[in-house]
Amino acid sequence: MLYEQVEEATTFIRSQTDFQPQVGIILGTGLSRLAKEIELVASVPYADIPHFPISTAPSHKSQLLFGYLGRRPVVMMAGRFHYYEGYSMQQVTFPVRVMQRLGITRLLASNAAGGTRAELEMGDIVFIRDHINLLPDNPLRGPNDDRLGPRFPDMSQVYDRTFNARGMALAPQYHLRAHEGVYVALQGPNLETPAEYQFVHTIGGWVVGMSTVPEIIIARHMNLRAAVISVVSNKCYPPEAIGHVSVEDVIVAVDAVAPHLRQLVTQLVQAW
Repeated sequence: MLYEQVEEATTFIRSQTDFQPQVGIILGTGLSRLAKEIELVASVPYADIPHFPISTAPSHKSQLLFGYLGRRPVVMMAGRFHYYEGYSMQQVTFPVRVMQRLGITRLLASNAAGGTRAELEMGDIVFIRDHINLLPDNPLRGPNDDRLGPRFPDMSQVYDRTFNARGMALAPQYHLRAHEGVYVALQGPNLETPAEYQFVHTIGGWVVGMSTVPEIIIARHMNLRAAVISVVSNKCYPPEAIGHVSVEDVIVAVDAVAPHLRQLVTQLVQAW
């Protein structure tokens, strides 16, 4: 059933555009302005695509954008889906499967996340080298369709470390403080308690958020090269640094670094 749904969605998109993307980009909370860098060829609203959910998160636009980022043909998700919105994990990750069928070989995801290391400041970026999945479900749960990927995908080398190394080297040119670290995924939608931030720090997490890991699992299942950039939207460690945070605060924090991040991502994607 899932395979047929992916094929149906792909066929519909192909009826709207014959553009051939090579890189898929998921624009996370506060990072929708990255879409301004694309030389737009076509856009397809999620509401028109068979079996696609519609994002309810603030700042998410709910459309697929096709075009060029620099010289690189890309498809951007202007709005992602979250488990906390009430969608199943298969729905959350459905667009990744469709983008793979459209031809992408690489997936770049972005997100805003809380920083759980003392050296992380609001506005820093973290290139993800690994993750810890604390979500209550897995997008691969249930019968496996071998046409989509293997039953037991290896997760030992999920993230593209060459992409990270290049990003770390280039970030200072764009006035960005960059790190490489571990992303921890929790369900949300509430922000974490001080005790939970302490827990994330203790188990090795650098940043904590409510997305990304399901999409990356599916990217690995479908043999896509994957990279993730997190923007530190609030300081969550040490405990005395924790303050009240709203979603509006998160968006403001990410918007402050968005112009520099857009330039960095454009250069990275062109060379990827």
